[in-house]
Amino acid sequence: MAIWVIYLYHDDIRLWCIQVGSPVFSGSKPSRELADVCLPQLIPQIWQNWRRKKTDGLPALMLFLWVMAVPPLGIYAIVQQNFNIPLQLQPQIFGLEALFCWAQTLIYAHGWRTWTASLVAVITGIACAGVQVLLVFTLRGPYANGISWPITTIGIIAAVVLAAGLIPPYFELWKRDFRVIGINFIFLTTDWFGAFFSAMALVAQHTFDVIGGSSYTICMILELGIFLSHILWRFRTRKIHREAKLADLSYDDYIDEKRGLPAADSSASLEKLPIPSNANGAETDLEKGPTQVVAVSTSEQKTTP
Repeated sequence: MAIWVIYLYHDDIRLWCIQVGSPVFSGSKPSRELADVCLPQLIPQIWQNWRRKKTDGLPALMLFLWVMAVPPLGIYAIVQQNFNIPLQLQPQIFGLEALFCWAQTLIYAHGWRTWTASLVAVITGIACAGVQVLLVFTLRGPYANGISWPITTIGIIAAVVLAAGLIPPYFELWKRDFRVIGINFIFLTTDWFGAFFSAMALVAQHTFDVIGGSSYTICMILELGIFLSHILWRFRTRKIHREAKLADLSYDDYIDEKRGLPAADSSASLEKLPIPSNANGAETDLEKGPTQVVAVSTSEQKTTP
């Protein structure tokens, strides 16, 4: 997940990392640079959405909030002028990925036409970029003159909005009996490790960035909760998963098939159910179901004198 190269420079520890992770908040000085190159953590999620052509369980609000967090993230990274180029580019890359993924949810989950969702995504991206550029030039002067509270406020807003994006998935978990559906676990894992290693980088510095540390901690806790929710769901449904495996069916197919059975037989395994017979005592095929029974009954009515 991350490649860390740690070397000594005089009495300082410099941490250089190529990391899969979340955008970095860092108050590090040039003597303690942290180079963080954000690899595209949302690419697995985008690929999964495109391959399945659906985004059920992936909240559009989560992605929209992440898009809204990009301008303050970019402002926070650029105005301070002690962030290297990768750190300044990282929020922009993350924002493009979130914007693309958000457009997918509009198409697959909300039924928007492709060109409409694409146009809305482009307009939103341009608006966010405009706000970011405007505030960068507006706040750069005051920050250079020692007025730091505006940029601190921007950093707090970025942290709050970024963390708030992880709240909507919990409503999806509640609707689905705390099962994770639609969220790619590769994306979630890389994002969690990104937050973890970024938090460790802040700890290794001589000064700790409270805004960044708080944001990373909240994100790690919320993402860990998503993992635990799915693990507990798997544990609670382990018996059904075993039955589905014996029936050579997926969990969802097995549940759908059981829901079509009488309520009294819902707890029985499909392989243990008795095979019903028609009026002549002949065994009927379960896969053909009521259609075959109706056909037999009709033919019997026609032959009756």
